[in-house]
Amino acid sequence: MSGTGGGRLGLSTEGLPGWLDPVVRAVETVEPLQLSRFLPPEDGGGRQSAVLILFGEGERGPELLLMERAGSLRSHAGQPSFPGGALDPEDGDPRTEGPLRAALREAEEETGLDPGGVQLFGVLPRLYIPVSGFVVTPVLGWWREKSPVGVVDPNETARVFTVPVADLTDPANRAITVHPSGHRGPAFLVESALVWGFTAGVIDRLVHYAGWERPWDRDKQVPLDWRA
Repeated sequence: MSGTGGGRLGLSTEGLPGWLDPVVRAVETVEPLQLSRFLPPEDGGGRQSAVLILFGEGERGPELLLMERAGSLRSHAGQPSFPGGALDPEDGDPRTEGPLRAALREAEEETGLDPGGVQLFGVLPRLYIPVSGFVVTPVLGWWREKSPVGVVDPNETARVFTVPVADLTDPANRAITVHPSGHRGPAFLVESALVWGFTAGVIDRLVHYAGWERPWDRDKQVPLDWRA
């Protein structure tokens, strides 16, 4: 795999750790409606974007890289999320390498991640975030060579952190969020953060289809009135 500059990008599952095998299988077989009921508009509308779902290995085993958006942002302020953002023209074709390049570029800009240490191994079906009009391509990567990460621009990012997969699958950390509008969705209470919305929905489905999900109390609710 080459870098994010003018070179070509590619997907490869060669040399991945064995614990990622269930994720690879899930990525290869999951259908769009199995991930979300919010799919891209049929008329092709929406702003093309990408997020990086980066799996690494930490002191407590497999983990995911997340960030918390700055509270001053107009869209999704203060919300934990995957690194990512809109495609730029230089990222290339949204139907091919564009999302791969955008996911790595945005992760580098937001967290200081070194893209050279990331092996991209899969892409999930494109999803839609109605509140912001983004058409999102989730790009999955293996953090093959760890690099330091942290807040690059405080105006964009409040903090950068990793979450052990063991914490994401711990039933004690699972809940259902209830939006004032009545919308309900999965959530994770991890690393002093409430992960909800689009990010939690993707994690929830990945954990489920990878076979990592453990039974949890779906009656445990967290109201979103205070941060909606």
